[in-house]
Amino acid sequence: MNSDLTEEEMRRALFGTPQPEEQVSTPLVQEPVEEVVLAKPVVAPAPKRKLAKAFTPRLKVTLRVGNEYEGKMTELIHEADTLSSLLAEQEARKAAKKKYKYVEVVSVKSM
Repeated sequence: MNSDLTEEEMRRALFGTPQPEEQVSTPLVQEPVEEVVLAKPVVAPAPKRKLAKAFTPRLKVTLRVGNEYEGKMTELIHEADTLSSLLAEQEARKAAKKKYKYVEVVSVKSM
């Protein structure tokens, strides 16, 4: 096979021979086109509906807290916005540790 082909010969081999374009001797004059603006019909805004509040999963964590070792303990209830009982327990402990020294988890229930 001959590898000494010119670029033009390669183009003809791949794409075929180009067909001559018809030349127009007089340039076409474009007619002015009218601009058409479509007006959207005015629609009165629909009254807004009150959206129902999305269900928020909540867990109620009951804790016994106190500042004295084996002293007076009070019961504290913490509400967590999660489905994970572990996360709810950790969140409740963290909140109770700010005020109390000793924290004991009694129960974790869904609301």
